[in-house]
Amino acid sequence: MIVMGILMISMLVGCGKGSNTDKKENATGSKKTTNIKLVNDGKLTFAMSGLLKPLNYKEGEKLVGFDVEIGTEIAKRIGLEANPVTNPWETILQGLKGKKYDAIIGSMTATEERAKQVDFSDPYYISGAQIFIAENNNTIKTDADLKDKTIGVMQASTYVEDAKKYTTKIKNFPSDIYALQDLPPGRTAAVITDRVVGVSAMKESGLKIKPLGEVIKTENIAVAINKDNPELLQAINDAIASMVKDGTYEKISMKWFGVNLLEK
Repeated sequence: MIVMGILMISMLVGCGKGSNTDKKENATGSKKTTNIKLVNDGKLTFAMSGLLKPLNYKEGEKLVGFDVEIGTEIAKRIGLEANPVTNPWETILQGLKGKKYDAIIGSMTATEERAKQVDFSDPYYISGAQIFIAENNNTIKTDADLKDKTIGVMQASTYVEDAKKYTTKIKNFPSDIYALQDLPPGRTAAVITDRVVGVSAMKESGLKIKPLGEVIKTENIAVAINKDNPELLQAINDAIASMVKDGTYEKISMKWFGVNLLEK
């Protein structure tokens, strides 16, 4: 009976140790989002303009596009529910700093000027600024021909500064697509936008436009996060790296563009 009693105590102690280990493992597993500051508990709320087809746009009331899928996959890997929202582009940084959402996953170029206000993740695609003109425009043959011509750009975008190199006649639009639609009727001579956006507009919308020369600069497109949230920044970088490593990123990119947007 004494021996049996000792055995029973040993078993109980063993179970107790196992239980503590399980608790430690569970605590470690759930620590994934413990220190991340979120606007809505359990959700990764990320913003975009919703006007940048095929990167982010609406089908009915639902937000869809490359950016949306990338954001959804990032949220999933962090252990959060994806919550994509829209905000006008010209105030999108202010909205982030005002804690309206946790991140911007809306094809934002990581620039030195913006990096003074927010932190940027590793790039989730690489693109470039491209000049587009009307398909039947035969008078503009090089970018030198843009001198003093009207150039369309999305307001508050990095392309405003690019356009200033050619002209003072800059026409601002709420979205790149609206700017591109002004080319065929000749309301603007050229538009500077992301090459992915312009090429997709030609393919998907049948816009009668064409690129002028090569890209005028290469751009890293990244996720913007508030500077007081380093844990979220690290989690997003880890998610992007794992997506690239296991092939999920390439699958999403090929679905929307037929190419891997992280390959230069």
